[in-house]
Amino acid sequence: MNEPEKDFLRALLTAPGTSGFETKPADVWAEQALSYGADVKRDAYGNVYATFGMGGKPRVMLAGHLDEIGLLVTYIDKEGYLYFKGVGGWDSQQLVGQRVRVVGYKGELLGVIGKKPIHLMESEERSKVSKIESLWIDIGAKSGDEAKEHVRAGDFAVIEQPTLELLNGRLVGKAIDNRIGAFIVLEAARRAAAEKQQGGAEVVAVGTVQEEIGGIGAYIASHTLRPDAAIAVDVTHATDVPTVDIKREGEKPLGSGPELTVGSYAHRGVTARLIESAEAEGVPFTIGTSPAHTYTDADDIAKNRSGVPTAVVSVPNRYMHSPNEMVDPEDVENVIKLIAAFIGKLDSSTTFSQ
Repeated sequence: MNEPEKDFLRALLTAPGTSGFETKPADVWAEQALSYGADVKRDAYGNVYATFGMGGKPRVMLAGHLDEIGLLVTYIDKEGYLYFKGVGGWDSQQLVGQRVRVVGYKGELLGVIGKKPIHLMESEERSKVSKIESLWIDIGAKSGDEAKEHVRAGDFAVIEQPTLELLNGRLVGKAIDNRIGAFIVLEAARRAAAEKQQGGAEVVAVGTVQEEIGGIGAYIASHTLRPDAAIAVDVTHATDVPTVDIKREGEKPLGSGPELTVGSYAHRGVTARLIESAEAEGVPFTIGTSPAHTYTDADDIAKNRSGVPTAVVSVPNRYMHSPNEMVDPEDVENVIKLIAAFIGKLDSSTTFSQ
């Protein structure tokens, strides 16, 4: 990953945007797509489309969702504390003591998530798991009236964490699920076009919205585009951490390359083409299994109209749905390389069958 790509990724990860409020990350993504020469459009629900090779055949949709899990303000008390509900699948223990960025109706401001200090807890309280209902956001306001000058019910907040590089260049930060997928689909489409590997295909990278609450954006985008095939790019659980059962989850450590999903909504024909491309390009990969739902945008892309042949390609991710998710840049690069190679093998005669 070169420096301009890192700058783009950092900006994308930093932009606050939980489900239903993806405008800021969508703006970052759209600006980058325009700089690549893509034809860029948005729909009424907030999806962003970047088309390369317009008018080519087949039409391939690459989807990565822009939303991150977050918090929605529900009430402001007379002391100025903000109470909230979770947006997406939170482990409430991850929230305790975190800094947050509140996107209020008048602008952004910082806050911290508070709870009763351990010193003031009764002994039975200390062993209980913190629930979202027992937490609040403190923005430093002196009163409820002051807080309401900046924030109101319906405003949102996300974790405030920088994107850092650890040993071996491994990236850690918030919103990697799934801004890394949104980053990958745009970079793969750009690379295929730049290297003239498009093979005649029209490639539409889509930054989708509201995946964390039900794949709403992906369904709308698939219905709009009528693609001949699609790839949903998301993250998967890296299994090289303590206590994870690899017999159940499969072996997919950081550095093992893209995970290709088999089962349920994952189309066997598209997946087989991805496996062929990986083997031809020397891209390492693992196989993941989803006997029912994949719980990605693929589920909502595939079931559109008369059916869209859809595959799932995932990046191993440690500590998913936490303030400090972690991915290996080699895996990111290998996913981009694989998808670009897959696109390069397509032409107007390509069909997708099981």
